Amino acid sequence: MEGSAGNSKGSGLGGFFGAGGVGGPGYSHADLAGVPLTGMNPLSPYLNVDPRYLIQDTDEFILPTGASKTRGRFELAFFTIGGCCITGAAFGALNGLRLSLKETQSMAWSKPRNVQILNMVTRHGALWGNTLGSLALLYSAFGVIIEKTRGAEDDLNTVAAGTMTGMLYKSTSGLRGIARGGIAGLTLTSLYALYNNWEHMKGSVLRQSL
Repeated sequence: MEGSAGNSKGSGLGGFFGAGGVGGPGYSHADLAGVPLTGMNPLSPYLNVDPRYLIQDTDEFILPTGASKTRGRFELAFFTIGGCCITGAAFGALNGLRLSLKETQSMAWSKPRNVQILNMVTRHGALWGNTLGSLALLYSAFGVIIEKTRGAEDDLNTVAAGTMTGMLYKSTSGLRGIARGGIAGLTLTSLYALYNNWEHMKGSVLRQSL
């Protein structure tokens, strides 16, 4: 009786886990040897689960319908504007410190000299921060408008947004100032686009040479 009870208990547990009982479904080590388990630990052969159904062959994140896998210009605008403001403030503060130390080098270390240095550092930091922040705001706004108008995102949007930003920023300096601003924006954004596509261009040249 105890033996039959033990066998019944064993077969019940074996049937529950998909192995053990006569005719019970299961996978042997040979069956699981050829199944790729990418990024997973080997499964126990006593589990009644086909490991092929557990392989993740889709993206890790679930995106809304029609959403892009990369952030658009509108999402990047906040990072661009904030980064330019911080960069401009840091550069302006360092430049103000350099100029203030040069102008007050004949003065002894005292409270008036410290105040003068601090004022110049603050003034130059705010000036450069506002300048780069304004340029980033114009560039991001033009980029978003051009992207929505064309319905596409490529390097042409970058170059066009940079050119228009330079022209608008120098619009109060006359036609020559507008031309210089447009050329400066066109040059900088073209260099940026060239840098982003350098690896692709180099690969294309290598493939053509072969």
